[in-house]
Amino acid sequence: MDLTALTIHELRRRLVRREVSVTEVVRRYLERIEALDPRVNSYVKVMADEALEEAARYDRGEKDLEGPPLAGVPLSVKDVLCTRGIRTSCGSKILENYLPPSDATVIEKLKASGAVLLGKTNMDEFAMGSSTESSAFGPTRNPWDLDRVPGGSSGGSAAAVAADLCAGSLGTDTGGSIRQPGSFCGVVGLKPTYGRVSRFGLVAFASSLDQIGPITKDVRDAALLLHVVAGYDRRDSTSVDLPVPDYPECIREPVDGLRLGIPREYFVEGMHPDVLSRVRQAIETCRELGGEVVEVSLPHTAYGVAAYYIIAPAEASSNLARYDGVKYGTRASDARELAAMYRETRSRGFGPEVKRRIMLGTYVLSAGYYDAYYRKASQVRTLIRQDFLDAFQTCDALLTPVVPTPAFRVGEKTGDPLQMYLSDVFTLPASLAGIPGISVPCGFTSEGLPVGLQILGPHFREDLVLRIARHFEEAAGFSRRKPDLCA
Repeated sequence: MDLTALTIHELRRRLVRREVSVTEVVRRYLERIEALDPRVNSYVKVMADEALEEAARYDRGEKDLEGPPLAGVPLSVKDVLCTRGIRTSCGSKILENYLPPSDATVIEKLKASGAVLLGKTNMDEFAMGSSTESSAFGPTRNPWDLDRVPGGSSGGSAAAVAADLCAGSLGTDTGGSIRQPGSFCGVVGLKPTYGRVSRFGLVAFASSLDQIGPITKDVRDAALLLHVVAGYDRRDSTSVDLPVPDYPECIREPVDGLRLGIPREYFVEGMHPDVLSRVRQAIETCRELGGEVVEVSLPHTAYGVAAYYIIAPAEASSNLARYDGVKYGTRASDARELAAMYRETRSRGFGPEVKRRIMLGTYVLSAGYYDAYYRKASQVRTLIRQDFLDAFQTCDALLTPVVPTPAFRVGEKTGDPLQMYLSDVFTLPASLAGIPGISVPCGFTSEGLPVGLQILGPHFREDLVLRIARHFEEAAGFSRRKPDLCA
């Protein structure tokens, strides 16, 4: 029995029955990471000693193995989430030696639920990217084809889950950074509603967009992880005080009779034919499950990329102003005056993509340009949000592609930022609107690359999105397929 191939709920069953020890499971994962991750580069920090000590506490009977929902389960977390005393770099040289003084709220919740943290996963620098190529620690590779990207910015988390280098992971999604790598790597990626999961301890990129969510091997695991990390947190002013449904129970409810909207703007010329075909087949499967498929319109979809790449860089410019070499992080110690220290610290500490977005954001917020760019983009954002609200008056959820293409080759788009940005055309609108969305595997291209189906729901209806995804997953059966790397 390959312990690393098990889902979280399968692993929990064996742990509770004492069929395996926690130490045995953790050691197997660490051995697999040592063997495979030099090729994948999904981790930037492996916490082997800490994980083994935590496992030993379970096996000595010092910790309850039966009660907590994630007791003994080895997980990873994206390196943008603060972990007390463990380096949190955000994939950047400027934070390569930063040790947070406290845990993020979601890390506290994982620990309280009994999870064993294996390590921190690779990411695009400060979560700015769609390929996990901009990391200061080198690019992550897609386990399905090591010449291709895993998506981004949570590419390390998605690749680690796909390659069975952890049982599940937490990523973050600002414009598609959970769903897009979920699609590219053939795993499940869920972006919750903005405000559903606390952002306290998440190193900010774009504060009105960033959201934390699970990346898992199946939908049932995504429901379980979300149930653990969701909920109100007074330390996060954007956290919403609403009851958290029992997601693992909600996914059992039937889907027949639901109205499923197909936005015509998400099926456009230029899509990869295999992606289009697999998503069409997935929609037909949902129809066969009892869903009523209806066409809807989201007329402002075409403006999503432009609006996002004004709003997100503007917020990034503001958030990243704190990295000046004074308070924390790397400092250019050879500078002889204050202005030179600021300049050298930021020039050496930030990579090209982060610098690009800081400059874009500073420009659109500058005097004389704010109204023409940032204010206008914010107005377009309101129109996009209203599109979704109108659509959900006529349907319960939306079915769309996640990405127009399968995973592209490493280096293919790094020289053309616009093409890189356009890869998020189907995920950005939901982020701007703040609604929940999930990517669930729906097939493979002729080259054997995964394709994902995106399911979008109304605000705070993660239960509905998960329910549809779970029934589709069971009918389609793609989540059990593994890349050759895992053989």
